Amino acid sequence: MHWIRLTALTLLPALALSAGKSLAQERYPTRPIHIVVPFPAGGPADVLARVIGERMSADFGQAVVIDNRPGANTLIGAQFVAKSAPDGYTLLMAIDSTLVMNQYLYANLTYDPIKDFAPITLAAKTVGLLVVNAVSDIKTGKDLISKAKAQPGKLNCGAGTITTKLTCVLFGQKAGIDTVLLPYNGSAEVAHGILTKSVDFVFDGPSAVLPLIRSGDLRALAKLDSRPFPPLPDLSALTEATGVDVGDVTVWLGLVAPQGTPQPIVDKLADEVAKIYADPSVKMKTDAAGISPVASTPPAFAAFIRQEAARWPSVVKASGMHFD
Repeated sequence: MHWIRLTALTLLPALALSAGKSLAQERYPTRPIHIVVPFPAGGPADVLARVIGERMSADFGQAVVIDNRPGANTLIGAQFVAKSAPDGYTLLMAIDSTLVMNQYLYANLTYDPIKDFAPITLAAKTVGLLVVNAVSDIKTGKDLISKAKAQPGKLNCGAGTITTKLTCVLFGQKAGIDTVLLPYNGSAEVAHGILTKSVDFVFDGPSAVLPLIRSGDLRALAKLDSRPFPPLPDLSALTEATGVDVGDVTVWLGLVAPQGTPQPIVDKLADEVAKIYADPSVKMKTDAAGISPVASTPPAFAAFIRQEAARWPSVVKASGMHFD
């Protein structure tokens, strides 16, 4: 009986700690949540985080603080969240390069994109576009392939994000063409480059080029995935337009927490984002900002990250891109 009594007394602190953790998870959140955005204010990741944060704050009854920590191709914000307490109160609005490409672009990455984060949900997937100048003699996607094959090494492909730069390389590989990547710093420069005919074709999201397509200054040849794109409802997917299958390529955002965050909290956050996206008023806000919100379950997001991570290493190697 004495041994039983001692065992029970030994177990009591552990049981109390476990019960306390469970209660904390059930009550979550009980204080402000910080969503770290590894970009300056005003960009798509920041806008989307604020849309989510506003509704999340109202639903949870706690403040949601948007914490902009830009710099070093998202490394500053990612490293901060990776080292934060895994309690659900510090989250990261990550872009594809944060969780996929950076591991191939940096020899000494300051965080591990797989081991340091718990995936919560996809947050957005931009519909990318293949675009030429409206006065170009390239009228179709197949015209582009033919011209590039007739003039190897002469056509320039412009792009402003890591994903679109790598898409130039991937497209060349799959199409069997030799083009020159001309890198830009963001969509505004890409739009200016194709508008002034400094490049022959570009891959980019719709934010900067769509107004110029609508005005008749630029011509869209294809979209980079098979999802409907209401602003250009008749636009074909890249595979159909060119005969080149690169798979669906998109610049995407996703919400992650530090690894070790309790699964009930991860699930609660994923359910909350899905609930937010189901509200038509939220869709109006994201549409106005040119953002295509997409939610997923945590396991589906984890599988998506692994799938994307398998796609890009050979393309990064072929591109010669590196940042250290």
